[in-house]
Amino acid sequence: MKKVTVIGAGIVGIACASYLRRDGHDVTVVTMHPPGEYCSFGNAGMLNPGGSVPLSMPGVFWKVPGYLADPLGPLVVRWSYLPKVAPWMLRFIFNANEKQAAHATGALHALMRDTLDAFDVLVKHAGCTDLIRRSGYLVAYESERSYRDDALAWKLRRERGVATEELDAAGIRRLVPQLAPDYVRGVHVLEQGYVTNPERLVKSLAAQFQKDGGTILARKVLDIERDGSGVRALATDAGRLPVETLLICGGVHSGELTAILGEPVPIEAERGYHVTYSDPGLRIPMPVHVSEAKVFVTPMEMGVRVAGQAEFAGIYAEPNYVRADVLETHMRRMFPQVNTADSTRWMGRRPSMPDSLPVIGPSAKHRNVYYAFGHGHWGLCGGAPTGRLIADLVSGRKPSIDVSPYRVNRF
Repeated sequence: MKKVTVIGAGIVGIACASYLRRDGHDVTVVTMHPPGEYCSFGNAGMLNPGGSVPLSMPGVFWKVPGYLADPLGPLVVRWSYLPKVAPWMLRFIFNANEKQAAHATGALHALMRDTLDAFDVLVKHAGCTDLIRRSGYLVAYESERSYRDDALAWKLRRERGVATEELDAAGIRRLVPQLAPDYVRGVHVLEQGYVTNPERLVKSLAAQFQKDGGTILARKVLDIERDGSGVRALATDAGRLPVETLLICGGVHSGELTAILGEPVPIEAERGYHVTYSDPGLRIPMPVHVSEAKVFVTPMEMGVRVAGQAEFAGIYAEPNYVRADVLETHMRRMFPQVNTADSTRWMGRRPSMPDSLPVIGPSAKHRNVYYAFGHGHWGLCGGAPTGRLIADLVSGRKPSIDVSPYRVNRF
């Protein structure tokens, strides 16, 4: 048994802590925010290994100017932040080639293909199986051209066994009758899933982790004390905390911590927004993704949520809720009959890497440090599988997949 200190209480941190505790380790989670109340609070709820293609796909460079020029487009960069984010974006563009797309798709799919099984273990133990729904999801296209533009992405998915059903306009209407009649092509991605309340999921798993003997401390990490052989302690706002084995799952703040340890990583705060409607007047049988708008609409126990956007403005800039207005515009286009009278808005910070792959595995410099962060758009879907991998590594077992694509020193 090891004493493991986990930094971060989002879905990745809590899933890792839960799997480590199941192995009998003495686990303490250190967190600035209550479990599930940071980036994990407001995602689209998708457990979709079928979505495992990188964002940096071939041709994306030529689409960026159009995205930036379109007030309803999916991408925004605050111009004052452009000099700082430019190196990350250059790395992102460098990765936008077929060879890297195939490599990243393979690594993402390997990580997430068993996400539903990995979550089943945790939610059954925590008594919250009602939060996981197994279903397909619909990807809808407004034009044949947009559908053809995604041909490589669908090819990469199908080569890895993702089951799909192609739909024409009539097929889309049969699947999701309330969707506007503007969509001419669709893909029904089969054998997927989603979470009906991501915040409640994280809090339920965290509560069970504590019942199982795990500890959660509300502290902010200020520094990391180390010597020649590894990490010795955390300096926190509540004093010094000795460390035997350290796992960093700090989401977008992980880069600040790895820099202290001499292992800087190109991580960015890719800010996303959501609008949740408590009484939308809709009956949506499954999540719906509109490719052109890059938004997901997901039925949830709180109502219906529309989520998306990619805004680069840094970690600490204030939200720009004009981006939520854009989501509302897309929602009304997709579902014109939606009741928008009662809604809430939110902004979160995805921890995104320029090659779309997370950092999972041991430190290259410190014998007692492990990393699990940088999942970007796949934080929820990758949470439980990452927990299983980390538990294998810390416990000395051979992982079920090759973890080398996620190594911290790959850049």
